Amino acid sequence: MNIEYILSRLSLQQMASAFIVLFAIIDVLGSTPIFISLKNKGRPTNAFRATIISTILLVTFYYAGDAVLRLFSVDIQSFAVAGSLIIFLLALEMLLDIEIFKYSGPLKEATLIPVVFPLIAGAGSFTTLLSLKAEYASVNIMGGLMLNMVFVYFVIKGADRVERIVSRTAIYVLRKFFGVILMAIAVKLFTTNIATLIQNLC
Repeated sequence: MNIEYILSRLSLQQMASAFIVLFAIIDVLGSTPIFISLKNKGRPTNAFRATIISTILLVTFYYAGDAVLRLFSVDIQSFAVAGSLIIFLLALEMLLDIEIFKYSGPLKEATLIPVVFPLIAGAGSFTTLLSLKAEYASVNIMGGLMLNMVFVYFVIKGADRVERIVSRTAIYVLRKFFGVILMAIAVKLFTTNIATLIQNLC
């Protein structure tokens, strides 16, 4: 893949859209109280390590995900439809303050569990990345992801400062706002890809 091709696919609008979707899914601002709580319990998070591991996991899944889908004879449109349903449920969690996706794994290492997985590189992030693949060019999705990872690093690094600057009320309002955005994106992903699937069946 040459530089000219990559530049031809570059779109600031798509990159911004991918950034917003991933930002809402990862919801690192909303997880700030968790980072502080872990630190107070003697389990501080290594911001750099958490960011690097999360980035590697997300990028690997993004590029290897297609191979996994082919292994199970699933096309990207079908996965996008399934992904839109998960994103819809995540939006419901954010809007209704309910817990649909529960995590009860071991909590021995704060950086890996629960910070890297499932808070940053969780099922929602994995699903969203592959779902976006049906809509946007890879270069724009990766751009949006990298911008998110930079943001993740600084939020984890300065969690105490973030909570002082951005009040819990502001974080709560942001969570509701991005819940609405996610729900709209889920509907768009569903309608766009379900139409393609129906056309293929006809």
